[in-house]
Amino acid sequence: MADERSMALSLTEQLAGICSRPVAPATRCRAARHVLDWLGCALVGSTEPAGRALSAYGKAYSAALGNCFTVGAAPRGAMDAAFINGGLGNILEMDDLHRASILHAGDVVVPAALAVAQEHGSCGNAFLDAIVGGYENAIRIGTAAAASGYSAWYNSGTCGVFGATFAAGSIMGLSEDQMSDAWGQAGMLASGIWQCRLEPTHSKQLAAAQAAQSGVLAARLAATGFPGARKILEGELGFFNTYYPAADASRVLAEPDANWKIEDVSFKPWSACRHTHPAIEAALNFRAECPAGDIEQAMIYTYAAAIDFCDNARPASDHEARFSLQHCVAVTLLRGDPQLSDFSAYARHDPAVAALTKRITIAHDEELTRRFPGMMGSRIEIKLRDGTKRDCAVATAKGDPENPMSDEELDAKFLKLAGAAGINEDVAKDVLEQILSFHEHSNLDRLNQSLAKLTTEPK
Repeated sequence: MADERSMALSLTEQLAGICSRPVAPATRCRAARHVLDWLGCALVGSTEPAGRALSAYGKAYSAALGNCFTVGAAPRGAMDAAFINGGLGNILEMDDLHRASILHAGDVVVPAALAVAQEHGSCGNAFLDAIVGGYENAIRIGTAAAASGYSAWYNSGTCGVFGATFAAGSIMGLSEDQMSDAWGQAGMLASGIWQCRLEPTHSKQLAAAQAAQSGVLAARLAATGFPGARKILEGELGFFNTYYPAADASRVLAEPDANWKIEDVSFKPWSACRHTHPAIEAALNFRAECPAGDIEQAMIYTYAAAIDFCDNARPASDHEARFSLQHCVAVTLLRGDPQLSDFSAYARHDPAVAALTKRITIAHDEELTRRFPGMMGSRIEIKLRDGTKRDCAVATAKGDPENPMSDEELDAKFLKLAGAAGINEDVAKDVLEQILSFHEHSNLDRLNQSLAKLTTEPK
């Protein structure tokens, strides 16, 4: 007779119920906001070198054209669309972020959900519910995995694939039993290590692209009766014990009736690594009373992970500038809200930016490190040439749930990104309207018509 331990439901079997709860209209509207945010980031991402490379790959090697919207390319089948779209959201570093899981769910969940929804002719509410559940799944697993902070694994890829799988499987109508099979396959497909950030590669985009595509694959396998390991998360040779031995598996099922995790996700107002955002906001607070020319010295106090990722006084590329605390704070003190152009070669070589960057130093704050990753804060101390000192601390940056961007600001962000990608303003406004009114439509036909106006195939 099997003992109680072997008879107990696995984490994935219990998680299926949590992620399949009824979704309230307000939460669906929140999900639509994340779809819009991902799309804006992906549109500009498709114009960057990594985006053009993904499009070129799709054109050269993808299967026959299909009916699934593919940013910067002609429509593809669901697998190819999920892959190409999945690699675009993180290029610009404006993608959404959940702090405690250190995970960008939108990059992988939205492309997988959109591809399968278009393939299956989903209604708007089913699509939005799948995204809410996909975020829930990825964030719960990611929060458990990130219990001790960063590891060698890129959580958006390794944990995000579970969320992409739920989103795809939900739209396909998988049962809870089938969903557990799908997650078993997702764990087999989970990948992405951080060496990619130490070298000039597009591999970070690959990790997200593969996670989105693998979510579609795992769901399809489960739909055809392909069994997967039920204890893929907590098993002796499962995901946590092998990939994340410091994980706290109890966080996967903690507070099962709490508000949806998507409500705890941050939006990014600036095109820079999230670790720089508290310092950018602090710098903005100084501008009115501390002209950049009067600053003799600025000291940025932050947590260890921010220093590890973003201590770079001499960024040599747009990408490195987005990961430079010194550059981000310098351009903010000089120019105000950082724009996309503030990370270009022109901005990096600006003598005023270079001169101010030399007067900025980075220091470790033990208390901020202790609070990471649940809180990502920063503090800046400025000494003026007349000897006056100023201090500003930011615990929650603009875009965090405690310091949210307004709907008007999120609309403006999308329209600005669409414009930067060369999209006609009227077309962009139409897409915005269709996405934000998802819940009113019985199918995605009107959205598909709007998205079709964005479709291009590079020559």
